[in-house]
Amino acid sequence: MSQSRYLRPAQRQRTATEVKLSRFITTIAPTADRAASAAFVHEIQQEFADANHNCYARVIGAPGTTTEAGMSDDGEPQGAAGKPLLTTLLHSGIGDITVVVSRYFGGVRLGKGGMIRAYTQALQHALQTLATEEYVPRTFVRLTLDYPLLERVQQMLQQYEAVIKHTDYTEQVSITLQLPQEYLQIFCDRIRDLSNANIRVTMDK
Repeated sequence: MSQSRYLRPAQRQRTATEVKLSRFITTIAPTADRAASAAFVHEIQQEFADANHNCYARVIGAPGTTTEAGMSDDGEPQGAAGKPLLTTLLHSGIGDITVVVSRYFGGVRLGKGGMIRAYTQALQHALQTLATEEYVPRTFVRLTLDYPLLERVQQMLQQYEAVIKHTDYTEQVSITLQLPQEYLQIFCDRIRDLSNANIRVTMDK
């Protein structure tokens, strides 16, 4: 997964389109891993069990990431549904996303080319109004330092968007925080320079 921040769906969304009497219901959800994606797909398949097809595609991780990508035509001609859905997702600029398009056949055959266009348009229509949020991959970091350095460290934490989770005040100060991964290396370098290597930095899981 990329260490840079990226957009992902803020919540579930559902839209519907119709092409030559066939109805396409598009449901999108944020999914941070394959298990969440599989559970979402199964839920939609159960909800629309009477649909002729429940085709899906997923992108797990940063936008354009293919390592955990997946798709299914669910009985449509090979390449007519899953592939155009996945291609659209990969070029959407959105990560951690799964889409299921449930099709109710209206009696008019679309042909493979028509199906590719219909599934693509159904997803594009949904993405136009999709609410997104910025996801910032973070790493847990623990700092152990002497009290005279505390104020300077606290000022620096604000500069790097650190989120303090816990602080222990004993013989030294121990600060557990979450730091954006994109700042990790420069942050550690700054800490080292600030304290002449007298602040202990450890990575928490």
